[in-house]
Amino acid sequence: QVQLVESGGGLGQPGGSLRLSCAVSRSIFSTFAMAWFRQAPGKQRELVGSITPFNEPKYTDSVKDRFTISRDNAKNMVYLQMNSLKPEDTAVYYCNTLRTPRQPWGQGTQVTVSS
Repeated sequence: QVQLVESGGGLGQPGGSLRLSCAVSRSIFSTFAMAWFRQAPGKQRELVGSITPFNEPKYTDSVKDRFTISRDNAKNMVYLQMNSLKPEDTAVYYCNTLRTPRQPWGQGTQVTVSS
């Protein structure tokens, strides 16, 4: 079974940056589009953005021009570079395959944006 381990969250300042990482336990995602999701308190999990196996990213409007998704297929890693952070980016962030059926969700990594 594939395991997803997110890391890199923490406290970020408004306007600041954080970089999240997602380690995948085996190289399934060399052929899968991967995605980052987030879930804010009291809200449903939402798609942040995705990246194809050919490194073609897409983003939801709220993070476009601020966040960048990248992947390293050789290392089984997916990254989320978050710039120009806003308080509304506060959430638990998860990675998973873009398409369903998805892998079991990891524990996520908490991102809190506050001054």
